[in-house]
Amino acid sequence: MRKVIFIFLFSFIPLQSVSDEMGIISLMYHRVGEAKYPSTNVSVEMFQNHINEIEKSGMEFINPSIFKRKILKREKFEKRYILLTVDDSFKSFYENAWPILKEKKIPFIIFVNTREINNNHPNYMTWDQIRELKNSGLVTIGGHSWSHEYFVDMKISEVKKDIEKSHKNYLKELKFIPDLYAHTFGETSSDLIELIKTFKYKIIFGQHSGVISLNENIYYLPRFSLNENYGKLKRFKSILRSRAFNLKSYEPRTILLNSKNNPTNMKLEFNENVKSINCFDNSGGSWKNTKLNFISDSEVELIFDLPFKKRRGRVNCTMPAAGGLIKWFGYQYSVVN
Repeated sequence: MRKVIFIFLFSFIPLQSVSDEMGIISLMYHRVGEAKYPSTNVSVEMFQNHINEIEKSGMEFINPSIFKRKILKREKFEKRYILLTVDDSFKSFYENAWPILKEKKIPFIIFVNTREINNNHPNYMTWDQIRELKNSGLVTIGGHSWSHEYFVDMKISEVKKDIEKSHKNYLKELKFIPDLYAHTFGETSSDLIELIKTFKYKIIFGQHSGVISLNENIYYLPRFSLNENYGKLKRFKSILRSRAFNLKSYEPRTILLNSKNNPTNMKLEFNENVKSINCFDNSGGSWKNTKLNFISDSEVELIFDLPFKKRRGRVNCTMPAAGGLIKWFGYQYSVVN
């Protein structure tokens, strides 16, 4: 009987290729319960509602160590997981979110920028609190620079010195240097990525919406950024329904836009028919439907008639998928004058 059932299912559910994996939904938080900073904050109630929705969905939180292993070994994600990440080590996260995560034993990554912690800034965690997180066995520490400045505006030599300072802090306070990193403000360039790779960071995250799959650039992985506006329950439920596109390639991979190349169109190529894809972008300073040029059923060019405004240009593409899910691809341009 078990054999009959297996054959029945196998004959109707196609096998996933590496490019057709389900993907990882990575969530990014900053502050929790600091209403005076709405662009980087979620309320305690909103955070608790997010955790409740994830639990109701039946999806599991993936341990960062398992996530890292699968990404580096190129093991496909055959089911959808949640990867929880936190940027900047704000004290409000420690006070208002950490107790919830600790009680529920939810693993996560926290990307630690060190200057304010060294200076005992009242809005940031202390090194003792960060050591507490690390020693809990639930928390993975990631690199996030010393100053958390706009690195795309700085000389590479200055960025190098900044990251070296953070490494001295990690060694002194935590006795190790992280091998996961998050771009400050999600902004980057090819030169910055090459520099950060020299510090032996194995996986690097951005701040653009999208589902992580093995087809993404592991030095610029997407995360869904959540705040008081973009963390509302209707949108959050849509995020939980997202999965990876069957993506073959996209160009450009990472790009810094300036007065000479802004805007630059994007080409997406898939291993599937994407005639029902819908894209949005914020070129010109406001969100709108992106003009699409279908080269074929599986290849599309995104055309931007207006330049993206400084600092961050964003693109999101979605398409209905089987089982009520949504395929989601996102990208962020870093924009300088």
